[in-house]
Amino acid sequence: MTDVRMSFLEHLQELRARLVRSLVAIGVGTGVGLYFCTQIFHFLMAPVLAALPAGQRKLHPTTIMEKFTVYLKVGFYAGLFLATPYVLWQFWKFISPGLVAKEKRYAVPFVAVGSLFFLGGAVFCYYVILPPALSYLVGVGDVDDSSWIEPLLSMSDQLTFILALELAFGIIFEVPLILTLLSMLGLVTAGWLAKKRRYAILINTILAAVITPTGDPLNMTLMAVPMILMYEAGIIGARLFGKKEGRFA
Repeated sequence: MTDVRMSFLEHLQELRARLVRSLVAIGVGTGVGLYFCTQIFHFLMAPVLAALPAGQRKLHPTTIMEKFTVYLKVGFYAGLFLATPYVLWQFWKFISPGLVAKEKRYAVPFVAVGSLFFLGGAVFCYYVILPPALSYLVGVGDVDDSSWIEPLLSMSDQLTFILALELAFGIIFEVPLILTLLSMLGLVTAGWLAKKRRYAILINTILAAVITPTGDPLNMTLMAVPMILMYEAGIIGARLFGKKEGRFA
C-alpha cells in the first residue's frame, strides 16, 4: 500500500512540475505576444474588415478599457500559441512512462506533428472558413437598399469570435494525433474506431451545425468535412502506430 501511495504521489508531483513549466513557457510567450499585439490584432481582424462595406471598415472600442483588454488578450493567446510545442513536449514527457521504449521514439514527431496540425487548423479557418462566413454574416438581411444599416462592431466581440473559431479548428485538427495517442496507450484500436465511424460522422455533423457561426449549408459543410477527415486520419494513425488490442475496445 505504501509503495502504491508513493508512486501516486510522485505521479502528482511530476504532473505539477510539467504544469508549472508549461505555465512559465506560456508566460514567456505572452511577453513576446504583447510586444507584437498591435500587428497581431490587425492581422486577425483583416478578414472582418474585408467583409465590411468599403466605407465602413472600422472597429470600435465601446468602453474606455476595451483597447487595453483586447491587446492584453491578444498577447495572451499569442503566447499560448507560441508555447504550444513546449506544452506538447511536457505532455509527452508526462505520459511517456506509460509507453514502451519503441513508442517513446515518437516524442519529437509527436511535438512536431501536433504543432503543425494545430497551425494547419488555424490557417484553414483563417483562409477557408472565415471569408465566406463573415461575408454571409455581414450580408444577412440585406435588401436592395440597405444603406440605412451600418455595422458597428466592437473590438472585443470580433476578437472573441475570431479566436473562438481559430481555437476550435486548431483543436479539430489535433483529433488524428489524439486518436493515435489513445491507440498507442492501448485504450482504443483502429478496428474499434472504424466500427464507430458512422457515429463519428453523425456527431461531427451535429457539432458542425451547432458551432457553425452562420448556420448555412455551405459553411456547415466547410466545417463538417474537415472534422470527418480528421477522424479518418486518426484511424490511419491508430492502424500504423497503435496497439492491436485496446483496453476499452
